[in-house]
Amino acid sequence: MTASTAISTTASTVVSADGTRIAFTRTGEGPAVILVDGALCSREFGPLGKLAAELKGRFTVYTYDRRGRGESGDAPSYDPAREIEDLAALIGEAGGSAHVCGVSSGAALALEAARRGLPIGRLALYEAPFIVDDSRTPVPDDYVAALERAVAAGRPGDAVRYFMRFVGMPAVMVAMMRFMPGWSKLKKVAHTLPYDGAFVNEFQKGRPLPAGRWASVTVPTAVIDGGKSPAWMRNANAALAAGIPGAAYRTLPGQTHMVKAGVLAPALTRHFTA
Repeated sequence: MTASTAISTTASTVVSADGTRIAFTRTGEGPAVILVDGALCSREFGPLGKLAAELKGRFTVYTYDRRGRGESGDAPSYDPAREIEDLAALIGEAGGSAHVCGVSSGAALALEAARRGLPIGRLALYEAPFIVDDSRTPVPDDYVAALERAVAAGRPGDAVRYFMRFVGMPAVMVAMMRFMPGWSKLKKVAHTLPYDGAFVNEFQKGRPLPAGRWASVTVPTAVIDGGKSPAWMRNANAALAAGIPGAAYRTLPGQTHMVKAGVLAPALTRHFTA
């Protein structure tokens, strides 16, 4: 590879509006793309590192530790607006505008950022975990409060298991989780589960999405799901696409919520270069 085509990787921090330091990694060359993780994930532990590796030949890709995770800082109390500010700080670091892809609850975060007018070029959302009908049990009204109680009581493992129960993990696997590799990493970031809940719980009640909620999202948007994902997830993402002006709804055949980077990356590349 010649010097002119070399792909660089740098790790650094950016300071958010409230003074919290947000750790990020920048890799690749080209238009800026910021990837937003879902629950429990970070640069060290999650799928977006592989996705960044697939995209870095066409884009400058930013992955980051959401606040409270990995090498990023946090604040004494949580407000979802601070996570929007974190993303805004990263967009500023990227030059003032960037394409954004959010996965799972990260999709809900990215969507809210677009609704609040952040300078996003193009937006891609993979399987925001909304529940819009009776095709699965809705999440309880006290879901976030239950997570907060478990964390406050010093029981992070209980918080993780409670979360896994509602994302559909079989009960036997939930019971066996503490024996699995990575369990300690999951417990370490369990206190951030209510952060994700703040972005998604309103839309997990088994009711239609609120009309006009995302009418202000005018950036080109792709809502993507997996062809093997359960009906409730696909119904929700089809409804979400219908609620965003001009959004494209796309399904990746054979994929589930654990989408393969090599399959998602081409879809993102087509969207971000359209």
